[in-house]
Amino acid sequence: MPEPIIIFDDVTYTYPGTEEPALHSISFQIEPGEYVAILGLNGAGKTTTGLCVNGVVPTMLGGELTGKVTVGGLDVADYPVREMSKLVGMVFDNPEFQMSQMSAAEEVALGLENAGVPYEEMMRIIPETLELVGLAGFEERSPLALSGGQQQRLAIAAVLAMKPQILIMDEPTSNLDPIGKQEVFDMAAKLNRERGMTVIVIEHEVEVMARYADRVIVLEAGRIVMNGTPQEIFGRVDELAALKLRVPAAAELAKVLGSEYGLWKGPAPITTEPAVKAINELLGANRG
Repeated sequence: MPEPIIIFDDVTYTYPGTEEPALHSISFQIEPGEYVAILGLNGAGKTTTGLCVNGVVPTMLGGELTGKVTVGGLDVADYPVREMSKLVGMVFDNPEFQMSQMSAAEEVALGLENAGVPYEEMMRIIPETLELVGLAGFEERSPLALSGGQQQRLAIAAVLAMKPQILIMDEPTSNLDPIGKQEVFDMAAKLNRERGMTVIVIEHEVEVMARYADRVIVLEAGRIVMNGTPQEIFGRVDELAALKLRVPAAAELAKVLGSEYGLWKGPAPITTEPAVKAINELLGANRG
């Protein structure tokens, strides 16, 4: 069995100038090719966890980190971020703020230039990468002329051009319309499913995470309070409500049908299709 690609071993981290740690004794592992969702309220430590994976914490931001973060067999505390970028790509919530070049091709080329990739190789990588994210033929298009979903896919392309093994997306759809959100989530699922890329998504869109994620990690005040499959986590409706976190509508409906009307037994569905099927079966049985 392959070694975990990411290992957090009793990690506690405190930002410079603060007394309260942002992360408290965090321990977990992520396997190669897993799709992991990280959930929690603002300030729970989700972004800090992602920044530990790509080495921004602690090598760029400073502060105090105890414990150990290992990514691809490397201790992130020993490697600069430019080295970790070959393993880990990170995309943030507002793609427009990440755009600095005049064309989509130049945007993808920026990281390659900084990594010293030869020009001829860059000219091969750029169109291949844009095609991968559904932006073939957009090489000369200004990033600012793209839709929000297209901008986010371009940001992902700039990351993918570096050929990382891990893609982290930190609330990548918070500023997008429903179509743009679907474009980005479909893109991440495709990379995970067809290319075996390890994907970590920090998100509040629980319906999407219930559909795509292999595992869900829930943080509260810098601590892991839940870690399991989507079925295990989203079935704990009352506990998630106590944490002020949303649950998929299907799971919430099943909870109401079970607790208030006695119509639901067994594991609650967490996505729409099985919920509709089960409710139709319940209705049919009651009619009979």
